[in-house]
Amino acid sequence: MTQAAAPTATRPASTSPHRRNVSSRERWASVRTYVSAAVIVIWCLLPAYWMVLTAFREVAFTYDTAFWPTHVTLDNFRTAFATDTGNNLSLALFNSLIIGASVTLIALVVGVFAAYALSRIDFPFKFIILGFILGASMFPGVALITPLFQLFTDIGWIGTYQALIIPNISFVLPLTVYTLTAFFREMPWELEEAARIDGCTQGQAFRKVIMPLAAPAVFTTAILAFISSWNEFLIASQLSNDSTQPVTVAIASFTGSQPQQEPYTAVMAAGTIVTIPLVILVLILQKRIVEGLTAGAVK
Repeated sequence: MTQAAAPTATRPASTSPHRRNVSSRERWASVRTYVSAAVIVIWCLLPAYWMVLTAFREVAFTYDTAFWPTHVTLDNFRTAFATDTGNNLSLALFNSLIIGASVTLIALVVGVFAAYALSRIDFPFKFIILGFILGASMFPGVALITPLFQLFTDIGWIGTYQALIIPNISFVLPLTVYTLTAFFREMPWELEEAARIDGCTQGQAFRKVIMPLAAPAVFTTAILAFISSWNEFLIASQLSNDSTQPVTVAIASFTGSQPQQEPYTAVMAAGTIVTIPLVILVLILQKRIVEGLTAGAVK
């Protein structure tokens, strides 16, 4: 009678040194990524945190160096909106909203059609025109102040909304055209050709096929254009008056309750108020922004 062989005990395979090294490198790479992200977030948010902290601090404790809320008050926000001291933040917010919305709308309408033509239609000197558009965005704004001031003075536009909207459009439009042109180039021609085969005209294909697919890029461009016009200061400081000045100019001209007093806390309160619309806008449209920024990255 043959005796059955005893079963051999299976031992767990030991992890190879190469695999352990790879796992260790991946773990340290993740640690470095999280540490780098934390440093960047702290570096970017620390000034905003200090602004909010100072905005809620009493005037007598403006230079308090505590990193936590102390001597909390809402008087700074009342001072920012108080018209008896010459501060008129509510009117400035309205002016910035009118200017930003107008610049964004006009830049998008013109930029969408210009970007579509530059990316989807063949015509002579197309790349030269695109080069001129990009070159306009590199022109320093400080060099335009004197001729713009002279021009708008001659035609009586100083202190009007159009004097603030038109220069902003010239600054925002190159960014709009460049961003949307890059996106339209990544869209496959087959989508538009299929719509044309189904009986759509070129305009109908653009409206019913191209524009819905381009919505993420359009939203992203709109956010960037609005933020650019909302934060503009140099041109507005020279071409606006007390009734049309935006928030950037209004905050720079804040006055304190006492002569020769620099209203740091009121300025910080106004800065906090001005930042709120941008934060809300980005939080609401953050999904669209991410889609627009990553559009075309993967074919």
